[in-house]
Amino acid sequence: MIYIRNLFTQDLRDGKQIAFPTEPSNLLFKFSFSNQDSDRKISFKFKEKDINSPFFQFNGKTINTRIYSAGSESRIDGELKHFLKVDLNAVVDDIVVFRAINLTSYEFELIPQGSTFYKGYKALLNGKNHEVVIDQVPNEDIDLIKSSKIREFLFDVFKFLHKEFGDEFLIEKSAIAKRKLAETRYEAYLFPDYFKTHPILGSFDEAQLEESLKTSNTLRYFPENIKILDQKYIYFTTQWGFPEYENSPFFISFNQFTIDYSNKKYKIEYDENSQYYKLVLNQTEKEIPQIDFNLNSFQEKAIESGLIFSSQLVNRFIASLCAKPFVICSGLSGSGKTKLAQAFTKWISADKSQYKIVPVGADWTNREPLLGYPNGLNPIEYITPDSGVLHLLLEASKEQNQRKPYFIILDEMNLSHVERYFADFLSIMESKDTVKLYTGSDRSSTDGLDITQQIGWPKNVFIIGTVNIDETTYMFSPKVLDRANVIEFRITEEEIAEFLNNPGIPDLSKLSKQGANMAENFLAIAAISDTDKNEELTNKLNLFFSELKKVGAEFGYRTASEIMQLVTKLKTLEPTIQNNVCLDIAIMQKLLPKLHGSRSKLVKVLIALAALCIEDKQKEEFIKNFENHLKNDFDGIEVKFDISFEKLIRMYKNVLANGFTSYAEA
Repeated sequence: MIYIRNLFTQDLRDGKQIAFPTEPSNLLFKFSFSNQDSDRKISFKFKEKDINSPFFQFNGKTINTRIYSAGSESRIDGELKHFLKVDLNAVVDDIVVFRAINLTSYEFELIPQGSTFYKGYKALLNGKNHEVVIDQVPNEDIDLIKSSKIREFLFDVFKFLHKEFGDEFLIEKSAIAKRKLAETRYEAYLFPDYFKTHPILGSFDEAQLEESLKTSNTLRYFPENIKILDQKYIYFTTQWGFPEYENSPFFISFNQFTIDYSNKKYKIEYDENSQYYKLVLNQTEKEIPQIDFNLNSFQEKAIESGLIFSSQLVNRFIASLCAKPFVICSGLSGSGKTKLAQAFTKWISADKSQYKIVPVGADWTNREPLLGYPNGLNPIEYITPDSGVLHLLLEASKEQNQRKPYFIILDEMNLSHVERYFADFLSIMESKDTVKLYTGSDRSSTDGLDITQQIGWPKNVFIIGTVNIDETTYMFSPKVLDRANVIEFRITEEEIAEFLNNPGIPDLSKLSKQGANMAENFLAIAAISDTDKNEELTNKLNLFFSELKKVGAEFGYRTASEIMQLVTKLKTLEPTIQNNVCLDIAIMQKLLPKLHGSRSKLVKVLIALAALCIEDKQKEEFIKNFENHLKNDFDGIEVKFDISFEKLIRMYKNVLANGFTSYAEA
């Protein structure tokens, strides 16, 4: 959230405070007039990135002050006014922009008249003295409360919600049960819609010390008496089942409790990068104006965040997702496979609930880590997986979410046999059928989510798998490879040199939500099933079919159709791309991955396929003198399919050295 203020006379005249009206006091500062906040500590950090600015010397200066109530307005003590007036020499009609960081910390910058951005901010003010703008900078979320300790975090959130929204919701949703804590009897406040029989509050007849709130040397309630619900001695529970991730049942339940208690104003989330739990504004329901998908926009933001990917690789990745909702990223460990998947999903998603990164375990033998299972001891309960995949699929299936893309990133997906744990997904992606989750009476999860008896494949869900090939992993079967676009990640000498000259850690937060306004058009591109007739492409594919057939690796109707789809998507995203480049990418991603075998089986075929990747006039001589060309590093050979040619040569060298080769191992 940002607050734009046009400086006026009273801001700069003599006096000790700056006054703020009801807005932004209650929005930006979260200042509650009804509760008469008293002397809240608050800090302002000045921001000026331009090293040529006369204000740059003050960049990072922090002003520690306080905010307090003055009837219908709030006031901030004079250090801020002094800095604006004396240090920055601000004048009437200059603009100050405040940005919320959290409940007590704010950034601000001065936009003087005549500066680059002055007219833009002046237009936003539109004649007003001030204006609050929510989500003007979409990647700057406001952390109202944050903590790395889950119990303390939930306690702080509860107190924050009660301060703003009072007792009414708690009275409506609670049930009271008689309980005992050691030898002390008390009334437990339950909220069955969210936590079933788990008590959240305990009301006692007299004040409790920390020791009296323990059993088995474990503290059951926080010793702070919160004095709510007209109870003299009431305490908040510490028992949350160690929910360490946002997919745990208690975390999901408390998030829904937070959303409902605040009338959808707030939500809680877990930030995997900082490993903090956060209370933030709930802006997921806000409608985002949509524009046409722009490939360059993602590329530019990726560069800004510190990621190095070629424009062709980015085009291949996004076009592959549009052509088929299952993409496998293979190649060198540490080459950016997972980072590209994370970057794109963060960029195009409006909310973190739209993607899940799932580390595949080495012990996955069935679908349970992805889809869960019915509880055999409870006929109405379904055990959902910690991965969050089932929750994502159910969320993506909702009518109101059909215009949002959802992503599942299976990291190191071949640590277990893909054909075992992923079989149901492979089937329903093709058949458009459903998977049976259970039979009998309807079931719900432990966090109160209704689980349908069967689930289909939502058309707005995309799966990205990352794989490494070593002694700890398993190879893919043709069944898997045939259903995916396989993209190989390699690093060139130029790319590693560029990185070593400018080393750094990517900041993916810079990508967050930046492409959310293109999500609908991305889905529209993916939904297009029409393909253009391309005689040149057809003729060349027939030649590859003939050569691959010699080793039993020919392709079927599905692969042929998906190649045409891939070419269409490549041209849609990049209209200037040449036919040969499209075909080169298609060969590399759809035909070569299934190629594997022994030296005696593959040597001649690899040479013949390599010959199809060069200009026609050189083919005969190329095959005849292949070994000489290999020794001379193919000097003078005119290659038309660069990516595929280079891969085939690597496979050829590998089969000579080891007696066997495959796409993944070369």
